[in-house]
Amino acid sequence: MADITPLDGILDLSLDGAALTAALVDFPSVSGTEQPLADAIEGALRLLPHLTVDRYGNNVVARTNLGRHERVVLAGHIDTVPIADNVPSRLDEDGILWGCGTSDMKSGVAVQLRIAATVPEPNRDLTFVFYDNEEVAADLNGLGKVAAAHPDWLEGDFAVLLEPSDGQVEGGCQGTLRVILHTAGERAHSARAWMGSNAIHAAAPILDRLAAYQPRKPIIDGLQYHEGLNAVRIEGGVATNVIPDACAVTVNYRYAPDRSPAEALAYVREFFDGIDIAEFVVDDESPGALPGLSHPAAEAFMKAVGGSAQPKFGWTDVARFSALGVPAVNYGPGDALYAHKRDEHIHVDKIHHCEARLRDWLTARLP
Repeated sequence: MADITPLDGILDLSLDGAALTAALVDFPSVSGTEQPLADAIEGALRLLPHLTVDRYGNNVVARTNLGRHERVVLAGHIDTVPIADNVPSRLDEDGILWGCGTSDMKSGVAVQLRIAATVPEPNRDLTFVFYDNEEVAADLNGLGKVAAAHPDWLEGDFAVLLEPSDGQVEGGCQGTLRVILHTAGERAHSARAWMGSNAIHAAAPILDRLAAYQPRKPIIDGLQYHEGLNAVRIEGGVATNVIPDACAVTVNYRYAPDRSPAEALAYVREFFDGIDIAEFVVDDESPGALPGLSHPAAEAFMKAVGGSAQPKFGWTDVARFSALGVPAVNYGPGDALYAHKRDEHIHVDKIHHCEARLRDWLTARLP
C-alpha cells in the first residue's frame, strides 16, 4: 500500500480511514522520534485551503475559521510505545488490522485527518491537534507544551480526545496521585535481629490499612466513578543476612474528578494518619477532568454518536483541556484493552464507524 508519495513525503488523505491507519502504522513514530510523521501530517494539512496550520516542535495544530458560534477541538497523539515486531501493519481476511498503534491511537489520528480533509465546511469551527510524547513522562507531553506556550491555539467550547474507547464515549477522567511512604529501622545481622529494627516490618501497618480500603464511588454528570488506592511497589532490603533499615511503599491513588489535587493529597495524608511514617513524598500528580456532558455541544455529540456515556477510570489528556476550561470527552475507535500489546489490533469497521459518527455530528443542520 502506498502511504506516502515518494517525492514529497506527504500523507495521502484521500485514503479511507482503514488504509490511512495502516499508512500511519507503517510510519514508525515511537515517542521521541515523531518528527518525520509530524512533517508528513503538517505537509498534508497545508494542502487543504480551508485550514490554517501552525506548528510548535513536533506538534501540529490546524483550524477552520468560518465564524461559527462554537469551536470544537479534535485531538490525538502521534507517538506510540516501542515497536514489538508489529510493524509493518497487516490486514487479515476478517477485516482486522494488526500493528503498533492500530488501537492506541493511530486509528484515532486517521479519523482526525479524514475529518480535516473531507469536512471543509463543518457546522462548528474545528481545531485539529496532533501532538507528540504522550506515552512518556508528563513533562515531555506535546499537548502540555502547546497549552503552556500557545493556549490560544487550544481554545474551544468542547473537545474530543480520540483515545481508544472502543467507539464509546468516556466522560472526563480520574485524577492520579502517586506518593512514596518511607519507613525507617536499624540495621543488624539477621542472626541477631533483636539488635536492630526491621523497616520492612514497619511497613505492615501501611499495607494493612490499604487492604482494608473501601473505594469511594461518586456519581458525576450521571456517571459513576470508582476510586482506587493501592500499593504498586515496595522496596527494601540490604542483603539476605541484614535486617533492613529502610523500606519504601509506593501508593497510587486514582480519584474521581470532583476532587482537586489538593483535596486528593489531603485525603491520602489523612488516610495514613497515625502510622509511623519516616517520610511522606509526593512523587507524581495529575488532576482529573469533569465529564462536561451537560454542555450543549456534548449533548449534540452524544445524540450523534449514540450509546451511553461511560466514566473514564484512567487518566488521559482530557485533563489538560479541563484545566483550560474546555470540557472534554474520550471517543476513539481503538480498544484500550489492546493498547501497548504485541498483538495490538483493530477491526476496520470500528474506524469507519467512528469517522461516520463524527461526520454526522459535524455536518448536521443546527437548530
